[in-house]
Amino acid sequence: MNEPAHKRRIALLGSTGSMGVQSLEVIEQYPDLLQLEVIAANSSADLLIEQARRYKPNIVVVVQEAAYKVVKEALADEDVKVFCGEQSLCDVCEMECVDMVLSCIVGVAGLRPVYHAIECGKLIALANKETLVVAGELMTRKAREMQTFIYPVDSEHSAIFQALAGEHHNAIEKLIITASGGPFRGYTREQLEQVTLAKALRHPNWQMGPKVTIDSSTLMNKGLEVIEAKWLFDIPLERIETVVHPQSIVHSLVQFHDGSIKAQLGLPDMKLPIQYAITYPFRLENKFPRFDFSKYPQLTFEQPDRALFPCLDIAYRASAQGGNMPCVMNAANEVAVQWFLQEKIRYVEIPRVIEEALAKADFCKPASVDEYLEVDRETKARLMATKPL
Repeated sequence: MNEPAHKRRIALLGSTGSMGVQSLEVIEQYPDLLQLEVIAANSSADLLIEQARRYKPNIVVVVQEAAYKVVKEALADEDVKVFCGEQSLCDVCEMECVDMVLSCIVGVAGLRPVYHAIECGKLIALANKETLVVAGELMTRKAREMQTFIYPVDSEHSAIFQALAGEHHNAIEKLIITASGGPFRGYTREQLEQVTLAKALRHPNWQMGPKVTIDSSTLMNKGLEVIEAKWLFDIPLERIETVVHPQSIVHSLVQFHDGSIKAQLGLPDMKLPIQYAITYPFRLENKFPRFDFSKYPQLTFEQPDRALFPCLDIAYRASAQGGNMPCVMNAANEVAVQWFLQEKIRYVEIPRVIEEALAKADFCKPASVDEYLEVDRETKARLMATKPL
């Protein structure tokens, strides 16, 4: 079996979230091949302490000062350095002991450390959608300049990446991104009007955090993935399609200019794309459950209902406009989902909040991470000023 000649040293940003926890479980399986150098989190002190004791990283970063004090005191008896603050997320990315930055940070908080890691020529394994949705042009241009690479962790983009292996000399006709359809596939408009928070948080196939689960149900998640794919694979929007595949076995497909289609299949388990990203180009043996065709006698595909789930088209339009518009869309979606999770707005109001924010935004072309973050801040502040009671 082919294996890396040297250990790959990893900084895991966002270790306490759903993707971070699964990433640690993957890294733990290959102690001879992967070295966990850094774990970082915003404020989940108890879990971060538990992770530090179990996985033995050399460095722990906590963004929030109150949580930092708790973590530093609790790990005083451990051989580990503990740092505090947003700047520390960037500082650890430039350390010589780090080969790859695995970004599982949720939201725009991931932009600055990922961009800095790219500036330092580090390999990037990207689970943070916002990095490319908000600032894809900036990130990919810098990656080309630094001659480094962004490996996708999302199951859909990992599937495309795997399907493209060995095909660099062949022209792509289109990318086909699959969607489960979420818990409300087949609903009528009247049924959507009655959707509760509890129902929206029950995804039929995947176990994810609440924000991503809601995005999946509205199809905004698919919209974000379309924008990511545009930048990851340098493909125009009009050549990226979405198709609903309720079984979530075919994770995405690539159609080449001869009409052939390659697909990547597997059970809905994020550990496989995580493993592929952090160990690429090797396929390492694992004990993940295997797909059994006899248990899936039918794999079905259908077109998404774009009228009932307008977030998908909202994402296409925002990306086509370019500039700050994807950033405005992403910020408005975060606020709308937050309001829904707090039960301050109804489910069907999520796309309305986003569309209104885009309509009120002035177009501009941010040229730096700071400028993108300012667009995000202004959009959220403008929305919060009209916060529903």
